[in-house]
Amino acid sequence: MCGIAGWVSYDTDLTRRREVVDAMTETMACRGPDDSGTWVRPNVALGHRRLAIIDLPGGRQPMAEAGLAAMVYSGEAYNFTELREELLKRGHKFETDSDTEVVLHGYLEWGDEVVDHLNGMYAFAIWDERDEKLVMIRDRMGIKPFYYYPTPDGVLFGSEPKAILANPLARKVVDTDGLRELMAMTKTPGWSLWKGMHEVGPGTIVTVDRSGIRTRTYWKLDAKQHTDDQETTVERVRELMTDIVHRQLIADVPRCVLLSGGLDSSAVTGLAAARLAEQGERLRTFSVDFQGQEENFKPDEVRDTPDSPFIRDVAQLVGSDHKDVVLNPAELSDPEVRRKVLTARDIPAGLGDMDTSLYLLFKAIRAESTVALSGESADEVFGGYRWFHDEAAVNSGTFPWLAFRMGLTSERGALLRGEVQKKLDLPGYIADQYATAVAQVEHLDGESEQDRKMRTVCNLHLSRFVRMLLDRKDRASMAVGLEVRVPFCDHRLVEYVYNTPWSLKTFDGREKSLLRHATEHVLPASVRDRVKSPYPSTQDPGYAAALQQQAKEALTERDNPVFELVDRDWLHRVSEVDPATMSSAQRSGIDRALDLYHWFDLYRPELQLD
Repeated sequence: MCGIAGWVSYDTDLTRRREVVDAMTETMACRGPDDSGTWVRPNVALGHRRLAIIDLPGGRQPMAEAGLAAMVYSGEAYNFTELREELLKRGHKFETDSDTEVVLHGYLEWGDEVVDHLNGMYAFAIWDERDEKLVMIRDRMGIKPFYYYPTPDGVLFGSEPKAILANPLARKVVDTDGLRELMAMTKTPGWSLWKGMHEVGPGTIVTVDRSGIRTRTYWKLDAKQHTDDQETTVERVRELMTDIVHRQLIADVPRCVLLSGGLDSSAVTGLAAARLAEQGERLRTFSVDFQGQEENFKPDEVRDTPDSPFIRDVAQLVGSDHKDVVLNPAELSDPEVRRKVLTARDIPAGLGDMDTSLYLLFKAIRAESTVALSGESADEVFGGYRWFHDEAAVNSGTFPWLAFRMGLTSERGALLRGEVQKKLDLPGYIADQYATAVAQVEHLDGESEQDRKMRTVCNLHLSRFVRMLLDRKDRASMAVGLEVRVPFCDHRLVEYVYNTPWSLKTFDGREKSLLRHATEHVLPASVRDRVKSPYPSTQDPGYAAALQQQAKEALTERDNPVFELVDRDWLHRVSEVDPATMSSAQRSGIDRALDLYHWFDLYRPELQLD
């Protein structure tokens, strides 16, 4: 896993601007702490920071085939061994054992149709010297981040916006459209907070040459007839899950699994532990917890039980070497940790302790492992969230996660000044985005009304919601040089389960029926029967009290630019609420306000709100 950056300019001699490319590359040192490299020619400059995972001595980048092409690559091709064998038969010769070289030779053999041969998570850019063109490619599900910024005579690109913003051609401007999406939580395809910057879409190829910039979608969620019966479907999911986990355990560095005690991470844990046991190894697992959480837990709007008892059951069943990373309110509310998270994400996402705890968890894991497998995305694939099963949310006429009342999504614009709320018109924006997203869903002839409705809901989660979570996980993990792999994003599994009727996804009257039955052989009974519980959040009022104190300190700064957006009166009122009775929506609002406060200081953005 790595960080990539680059600059294509058809009117400038970039050999005279090497220091700019070096600066762009250096912004992602955390993504690649093991090595750094640049490759500069008159019209192109490529930069790379490396986190060594496979072929530690041989996978240095940028990687070039003289006179043909050069590449910078971030990610993993899980089927690189098979591809290497195929390319050897076609006459290719390899100097390393890295998957990077396999992908480069795959491009030389098939051009941009190399994507049809890849299984993995990746974002890579290839400068084709033969045609003087840049080809940027992102994986099907958008696991690895990738951004670009058109210029008058070319393009800037990077794994993260910060790499692009390090180039003087890129302006740190945030306009109304950027701010709308930040507050709306609808994940508009191609969106970047920064004006003029775009995200390379999942399953998309962006080509840059002297004639301009072109995009091509090579993968999307297609509607296909599902003909397997229940038993066959469960067996197929079991086969896919086993193969995927086995592939994603391949690494030349220490591995582990993120274990939350839920069905998703426990299934991955059980399959991984069984595989490593066959190889004479013991699996390591890690969990995040909060001081006093189990003893003082109270059910809330989305969580019925604490995680700890279920984590213990899984660790005991599979015999993993388990470690709990236990955090206290002071660590979770530390402004310096918040600033590190903001720097990692480049946006004031406002997820509060769910972001800081994830960052601190990954930081602790990185001391012992370099690769971690995660249960992320299973809820989107198998239909696990509570709002999938809430009639009001499903029939709300908007994104179900926004219709389902919870602190994270409720009243997201309440902290903004009245005139800003009017300019953004979040209800209108969300309605437009929902209509656009629904119109893009492909259906089968003869589908029942229920299947059409639930296919739409599933599509919205796989094309929109999951991408927010994948970005969050990538940024938090790569900020400490940890590679997190997501088995549930394997496109074979996504395609297969997406096309199973809703009645099959819920055949036992529960959420995620297919996953539960396909992996029950590696699960303790307690986890098999557990109701969905999302990523944990602290319930300690000490966290809310710390936020209130920080908000009061911010309020003393009369000229701070954050108050161009944030309503002072609202922030003052919420900072005086009893922290023990503060609602989750209020706490979420303070977190968003504090994110904005620190983000203004870190990035110095220019606001253009028309």
